[in-house]
Amino acid sequence: MARRNGLAVELDNLDRAILNRLQEDLPQVPDPFAKIAPELGCNPDEIVERLARLREANVVTRFGPFIDAAAMGGAFCLCAIAVPQDRFDDVAEIVNGFHQVAHNYEREHKLNMWFVLATVSLEEIDAVADRIEARTGLKVLRFPKLEEFFIGFKVAA
Repeated sequence: MARRNGLAVELDNLDRAILNRLQEDLPQVPDPFAKIAPELGCNPDEIVERLARLREANVVTRFGPFIDAAAMGGAFCLCAIAVPQDRFDDVAEIVNGFHQVAHNYEREHKLNMWFVLATVSLEEIDAVADRIEARTGLKVLRFPKLEEFFIGFKVAA
């Protein structure tokens, strides 16, 4: 059972198998679900339907590739904001409205909103962070990468 916003979401064995499989070497072919469905003992449409259900329940918040902006000549930066709790949802909507925001997380800390900016240039990091500050009225702290570590992060379902 997964929990999302305090609510229980029932995951069966196939849900778990799909979530675990999608985190490892998804085939880069025109129909990757057709390629992995036999491994999972289901059909491709069932994978799509289950992912849609899990997305609707907010168990899956994002499904897509991880793109290394720096390897393509771009830049990325970890950012944090101290957001008053009564403004959190509004500020999250503003921040998430910027296409340069790769992901956004709430934390139990004075700096309670953390997100990653991925841009085409290092200069654009500051420009986007400055625009977020202007729109929210809140200071965006920037934590640029000093050294990179690949940890192969996966979440077992």
